[in-house]
Amino acid sequence: MKIGAHVSTAGGIATGIGRGEEIACDAIQIFTQSPRMWRPTNYTDEALDGYAAVEQASRIDGTYCHATYLINLATDSEELAAKSFECLVNNLIVGTRIDSKGVVLHVGSHRGAGFETVVAQIGQVFTTAFAEVEESLQRPSCRLLLENAAGTGGTVGRSFDELAALIDATDGDERLGVCVDTQHLFASGISYATRAQADEVVSSFDSLIGLDRLGCLHLNDSKVPLGSNRDRHENLGHGEVGTTALGWLLSHPALDAVPALLEVPGDGDGPRTSDVVVAREILAKGKRRRSRKR
Repeated sequence: MKIGAHVSTAGGIATGIGRGEEIACDAIQIFTQSPRMWRPTNYTDEALDGYAAVEQASRIDGTYCHATYLINLATDSEELAAKSFECLVNNLIVGTRIDSKGVVLHVGSHRGAGFETVVAQIGQVFTTAFAEVEESLQRPSCRLLLENAAGTGGTVGRSFDELAALIDATDGDERLGVCVDTQHLFASGISYATRAQADEVVSSFDSLIGLDRLGCLHLNDSKVPLGSNRDRHENLGHGEVGTTALGWLLSHPALDAVPALLEVPGDGDGPRTSDVVVAREILAKGKRRRSRKR
């Protein structure tokens, strides 16, 4: 399993590669633009088209992008829907131009209207966005990885069933995948504290969605208890999930080829080398426990 982290791109989009190398990452995640602003970053063609070459010359084996937090594809506001669509398309265009492994997306919130009322709407947005990206670039879009939600309010994608329904709404478009966040999973009420529970999580994902659609993991501990439905990340081993549970999940053999990307707070500026080291230790200990219990 590759271990990576979310890194800053201050100073240019390719600077994240060097920052990832500095903290011993195998892969990285970056924002394609400011996560809390609608205005896209004005990258030069040289910066975007040259990104892959910079990555290939580094130890980084794969870049994942994270879409802007403001996007809400479940809204009933025409203005917000239009802004969200335009922003999603821009995020996908940047992700595609740098040959990223996928753009991770928080789908949004139906704000009490009910999940069933927005499924078709969201599915149509995905289909139309992919078409616009491919028309603009004259090449296939990168994958869009739907992230499971912690369950706050009317957030969409709070369960594997909901994520599966969104994919089904596009007739199973192969460009759609999933990113599973370990803290969101825990906060939504799903425990993986034992080997049996962790194996059931993986089995459930496979039966409902399919492991071929699992693009990456977000590896985080939790500041809040199981089932609290709040998105609150904590450094590994310092939260409510704990290293044993994380180890059981990470060490599942079906996840060996799935990268785990840290989004922990570190000292306040995001993941550090020490966090990457701890992640690898958790994985190794989980593998050893599994080998002893065959």
